[in-house]
Amino acid sequence: MRVRVLRAAHGDRRVARELASVLTERQLAGLEPLPVQPPVLLRVYRQEIRGLPDSTRFLLLLAAADQYPVDTHAFLRAVTAARLDTRPIDAAEAAGLAHATAGGVVFRDPWTRIAAYETASTTEHRAVHRLLARVLRGEGESPRRSWHRGAAALGPSRRLAAELTAAASTARRVGEHTLACTLAERAAALAPEPGERTRLLARAAADAWRSGDGDRASRLVVSTDDDGLSGLLALRAGNATDAFDALLTAAVLHTGRADASAGVQAYLPGATESGARARSHGAADPGGPALPGSPGVPTHRDTAAHFLARATEAAIYTGDLRRCREAAAVADRLGIAPPGTLGGLAAAVEGRYDDARDALKAAAGRCGPGGDPTALIHSAIAALLLGDHTGAATAAVRAAAAARSWGETVAVPQAMEFRAYAEFWTGRPRAAEAATLDALRQAYATGQDNAACHLQAALAMFAALTGDEDMCRQRAGAARRYALERGLGLPAALALFALALLDLGAGRFAAAAARLRALAGFGPGHGHRAVRHLATPLYVEAAARTGETRVARAAHADYDHWARTVRSPDELALSARGRALLAGGAEAVDHYRTALDLHASSTRDFERARTELLFGGALRRLRQRTQARDRLHSALEAFEHFGSPQWAAQARAELRVLGESAVPARGAEDLAARLTAQQLMVARMAAEGATNREIAARLALSPRTIDHHLRGVFTRLGIRSRIELVRLLGDG
Repeated sequence: MRVRVLRAAHGDRRVARELASVLTERQLAGLEPLPVQPPVLLRVYRQEIRGLPDSTRFLLLLAAADQYPVDTHAFLRAVTAARLDTRPIDAAEAAGLAHATAGGVVFRDPWTRIAAYETASTTEHRAVHRLLARVLRGEGESPRRSWHRGAAALGPSRRLAAELTAAASTARRVGEHTLACTLAERAAALAPEPGERTRLLARAAADAWRSGDGDRASRLVVSTDDDGLSGLLALRAGNATDAFDALLTAAVLHTGRADASAGVQAYLPGATESGARARSHGAADPGGPALPGSPGVPTHRDTAAHFLARATEAAIYTGDLRRCREAAAVADRLGIAPPGTLGGLAAAVEGRYDDARDALKAAAGRCGPGGDPTALIHSAIAALLLGDHTGAATAAVRAAAAARSWGETVAVPQAMEFRAYAEFWTGRPRAAEAATLDALRQAYATGQDNAACHLQAALAMFAALTGDEDMCRQRAGAARRYALERGLGLPAALALFALALLDLGAGRFAAAAARLRALAGFGPGHGHRAVRHLATPLYVEAAARTGETRVARAAHADYDHWARTVRSPDELALSARGRALLAGGAEAVDHYRTALDLHASSTRDFERARTELLFGGALRRLRQRTQARDRLHSALEAFEHFGSPQWAAQARAELRVLGESAVPARGAEDLAARLTAQQLMVARMAAEGATNREIAARLALSPRTIDHHLRGVFTRLGIRSRIELVRLLGDG
């Protein structure tokens, strides 16, 4: 909520504090959109504007209308066309409210600009908008000219509503969704017919959502009474079970209709202007079959197929197999082919591995550059499940780039979420942690609290891998609390997975096994079968360490079935390692060697290091000391490279048993060996001069947590001040 309030306040902390003070409990909980404006401070800003001369206020009004809510860059042209004297701006500059530049007027802050507009009369508003519309005649300026024409209207106008609707379509076509939203919302205000107003508000809500303005989208959806649109928003920021019910109902209701829901058109991959661009680049439609008819005109079947795809996505997020089957049954009844990626996910959850492999391979192949962001995100998901982590990272990065270039800000956090998972599985936590934190802030800012929950779980997994116990527990706790409230079984399971990995790294094998057994028993909304499956190698290791292997053998058999089906070197390597752990003794050696041979052609370098650690320990127990020492040194070097002190400590412990009394960290000056990943990040920011509050804002944490981390840094490094920290980091 801190991120969202600060964004709503245009970065002004004074306004943010006031805005936060008037929020209701439901707004503070993220269940209702934030208010549009803070009441008290804006009143003060208006009084400042009213104290200026009339000529100064008119120039400020003209500048504000040129900048807000649509930036048209026509102020100087308007001044010239109307032969206005710009000297009155000096009064605003003397008052510290605004100043003139070669490019126009620069306001003190966004709220001064808003106040300059709102203090004027309706007649003055119409006058400046007509003036700006008159001078906007350049190439590509027609949507902005239409905006000013619409803003100058006296009342409802079918002709102006149609012009604004066409302008919104033009803006949408080039990815300017914020502009499209503003135009569609104004068109709705001018449309005489109630039905047309509702349709236009639905389009405006969709544009607001795609531009990343979740609060604006939520406010607009209330006016549309569009269950399907509400379900789509709930999928990203509400209860996943409610989203499933709404989306499945909408799919059934839209079957047989002559046209698609207006708001949903903006969500349909391949049915929007950006979707048309995707087809021109050869991108496949992840939401259903190729669209019939002309581009940009979805049919009732396209809409139903899209709703079904998203309903299946909601079911998978909850981990509810029954709902996955229900969505598949509805698709079959309606004669709609199930979507590729989501169909493959559902098949994998059901244990239909051959069907899942074929569907996922087809979806993973749709990852070419310049494609539709949704298609690329689905390619990343499919590649992850197939064990192709390099392909998953590539598809996710391309998805984020495509989303940014098309103005679809809302898709960026989801794309980065799956990049984070790919980076985790390949053992690159430091390379991905900063990007994941940035995506977390974007998810919160755009109102995608469900995506933020997934990203919190990913950060918990990174913290587990790097041995940052406090941060792992904090991130995992935040993710699980939110996930359990919203019925999100997938991030809830990932958070528990992170805690189990943390226990395993710290040598708490019984605790790790207990967590993973609990994960296997959790039902929909509390756990997830896909994560239980991914966690099988951890469970086999924990069970083998505690001697309780009966259940682990059955779990390993299922994992081995999947690995052999998809033929991923990563999965096959982990399966071979599992056989080694379950076999024990001399029989395990051949299985470990098979696992390492498979790791040689895989991407999960961190798991390769863990296999070497386990193999080294097995060789030591078999008294093959030279081979054991080689494997353990290789594992130790890898763990130090990854910045994983807990796992490095296990390798050192094994080497000490072999008689190596002192195994120092690689380079005594290497801070990464003495600090956790989060502590190192905080230490570097502090050494650069950032305050605790600034560090907290950058890491999406509280200042109190940053203070706790800094105390830990000082303790581990044996220092007492930031000055010593700067000196130490400078020397390092």
